This record gives sequence, structure tokens and C-alpha cells, in this order.
Amino acid sequence: MARSGLAPAARVAHWADAALRPGREGPNPDGKGTLSRATAERAAADLGLTPAQVRADWDTARLAGLVEVHGDSARPGWRLRAWNRDDSAVLRGWVALFDAWSLACPEPADHEPAAVAEVVSAMPQVLSFLQLSAGPVPVEQLLDLLEQRVTELRTERCEIPYGPQPEPGQDLPDPADAPLAPLLDWALRALASVGALTYGDAQATLTPLGSWAVWVKLEQICVAAQSPAGNIEQGAEDMLRGCAQLRPNAARAEYRAWLAARTVSSAVTELLDAARGEDALLRGLAFEALRVVGAPAEPDVRAVAEESTLRPYALLWLAEHDGADPEEAHLVLTREEATWLWVDTAAAVSDHGDAPLLVRHLESAVQPTVPALLDEVRAVGHPRTVQVLVALAAAHPDPALAKAVRRAAFQVHTGG
Repeated sequence: MARSGLAPAARVAHWADAALRPGREGPNPDGKGTLSRATAERAAADLGLTPAQVRADWDTARLAGLVEVHGDSARPGWRLRAWNRDDSAVLRGWVALFDAWSLACPEPADHEPAAVAEVVSAMPQVLSFLQLSAGPVPVEQLLDLLEQRVTELRTERCEIPYGPQPEPGQDLPDPADAPLAPLLDWALRALASVGALTYGDAQATLTPLGSWAVWVKLEQICVAAQSPAGNIEQGAEDMLRGCAQLRPNAARAEYRAWLAARTVSSAVTELLDAARGEDALLRGLAFEALRVVGAPAEPDVRAVAEESTLRPYALLWLAEHDGADPEEAHLVLTREEATWLWVDTAAAVSDHGDAPLLVRHLESAVQPTVPALLDEVRAVGHPRTVQVLVALAAAHPDPALAKAVRRAAFQVHTGG
């Protein structure tokens, strides 16, 4: 289902890869991650689509990570390269699209941004209810649930309801009633557009793919740690996944056992290849394993310090190897490198951690304020920026801050 749902986006992304490579004639993406008018028209003619369809499919490709925006250019993402050989890459692309559902359709323009942010924050409970219901649910019932959850969010903030306050003895007005129905309609339509549910006849039903995604997020399914013997037989990527849930000392023991079964050169090569992958968690774990390798890994680590994706990790590894205090090793990074590393780490937390951990990750940023962080995050050009900001906005309990983060995600998404 994920493959068929993303097939139109993959088709446009493959077309762009073939038609817009450097050195080919023809227009390039406009430097903002969107397609220029001429490029959209050319793609429409080649693919038998309308320019509007091309733009919509390109938009989906960016949200799903099939296309990554780097600075002033767009290029094929790792998931597109793995499209024909790796079903898990396709599935993870759909999960990224699912996580970014609130960007899939324009939000209603005539509603308060704070109310929109509240609905986005409350939708996980609505989706959980749909998953537990295992069938069609009337929209009226979902609206009741949404109103209750929004009221809870406002109560948790000790927020005074909007509008005139009642006289003593009068009932409190329901702050959620009127404005939330159209916002629920928007949310359900956006989730339907990414394939998470079906919506019509005043009811909504999770698709099998949507039900799976909600179940995964509810249960926080993680790869179970493997035994040392099992890890010895695995490739670097699977070994790192097997160690992801272990405590640091236990993980280092696993790394040592795995390294002992290989030559240093082959082990370092495998670990660096794993670090170049799409999963930011594996990137960090690969360099932890390289710390166990120690001095024999230095030439290879120094060589990859020129690769933008690995540079912050390599510089920290080299600083610690040269004797720097681990608490001060980050000083070797430029502000841009530190910001890139913050986004990459946030991507790992978003993919494998929980919401409170992602919120706490804000405290590790080098920027003194959230607006300064958002400005520099937008400029750093990390391919997972939109997904990280969407996840942070959904997780943060402060609606004003969540609104600013969602606005930043939208600006990166649209090239603003």
C-alpha cells in the first residue's frame, strides 16, 4: 500500500533525477525545493500529467524524503535510490509523509493559528480511538473526542476560555464547539490525502496502513536487542540496530565482540557505510562503535570529515581521540555544524524516541532562543528539517511555541 500510494510521487522524482541532472539541458528546480513553472510544464508534457498534478506529486516526494533539498538545490533522496530494492525504505518514506500530514493540505485560513495547533496536538488521540475502534467511526463521535481533548489541553495550561465570561451561576460556554468542526474536517481530509484513512459519508476509517502506523507509534515498537552471538553474524547496520536499546556498557561489549570477528579495515568500512545511511540514530551509533575501534580508525575518520553528512560526527570523534574533554569536544564545531548535528540528532529522537525526549532536546541547542534556533535550522539545509520541526511542533505542550515551529516547518517546506 505504501508503494502504490507513493508511486506518483516516485514517478515525478525519478523523472527529475533523469531529466534535471547537472549537465542536462532544461530547467532545474528553482532553488527553494519547489519546481519552476517551466520545469512543471516540461514534466507534465513528458509524463502525461497536468502541471498541478506534477506539483502535487513533487510536494509529496519532498515530504516523503524521496527528494531532499540541500541549500539551493534538490536531489534524489536515499529512499528514491532504494525504491526498487528495499520495501522498508518505501514504508519509512510513507511514515515520514504520515508524520507530516498537517502540511499535506493547506490549513483553513479563517481560523486562529492557536486553534489549528491545538487540533494538530489533539489528533493523536483521535487516531488512537480510530485504531482501537477497528472500523468506521462517525465524525460526530470524533468531534466529541476532539473537543474533550482540546479542552484538556487548555485546562492543562490553565487557560481562560475565549470570549465573554459568564455571569455567576451561568454555565461556562464550550470553547471548542463551533470552531473545531471545520478544523476536524481539514485534519481528516489531510490524513486521507496521505493514505492514513478514508473519509466520507460523515465517517472515517483507518486504512490498514494507517492502523499499522498508529499501532507502531502507540506501542513504540523497537528492534529487540540481539545476543552477542547473533550480532557477530550481522552486518554493521543490523548490528547497530540490535544494540540500539542496550545500555552504553552493554552496547560497547557488543561492539567489541562484533569487531573481534572482523579485520579493522573491513569493520571500519562497514561502520562508515552504515553512518552514511538515512537513519540518524545509526549514524550516531556507528561513531560510538568507532570509538571502541580507537586509533586504527583515525585515517578513515579523518578522511570522511570532508563529507557534509558525517563531518560533525567525525570532528567530535577526532577531538576526543586527540585528548579533548568529551564535555568540551563540541567546541570544535562551527555554529552551522553544531546546528546540523542538532537537527540530525533530533531526527534520531523523532524516529526512535518519545515526545518528551524530543522536547528536552531543545535544551541542547547552541542558540540562546527558540526563534534563533529556528532561523539557523531553516538555513542549515538538513534534509530532515521539515520532519523534525513537524514532530517537535506536535510534541511541544506550549501552543505558541508549537505554532512558531509549525510555521518554520511550513516555510522550509514551501521554500519561504
